[in-house]
Amino acid sequence: MVKKIEQLEISQRKILGQDLASSSLEELQEMHSQLEKSISKIRARKDELFKEQIEKLKAKERLLLDENASYREKCSEKPWPHPTQQKEVDRYLSLSGKNSEVETQLSIGLPEPERH
Repeated sequence: MVKKIEQLEISQRKILGQDLASSSLEELQEMHSQLEKSISKIRARKDELFKEQIEKLKAKERLLLDENASYREKCSEKPWPHPTQQKEVDRYLSLSGKNSEVETQLSIGLPEPERH
């Protein structure tokens, strides 16, 4: 059992790039092959997790867009184009006559009576 643990520790050090001076070319090639296979498996799993995360985010986006449309409908507003469709947003703004420059004025206190 002790000998097996020592062999595993030596193997672990070599995989970590330590104590390679005593390794033969065949051992180094075998470790290289093993590491390449491991990296391939790691990348595949990482890609799988990213794809799952992207699908969850797309589902959340659809849910939020539907919820937003529902709220706009309740407020009797015109439906807003999907945010990724910039050309439609620009066209919508130009057709609705809305201007991005809005003049605002802030005052504190009671409103002044209108003078005619």
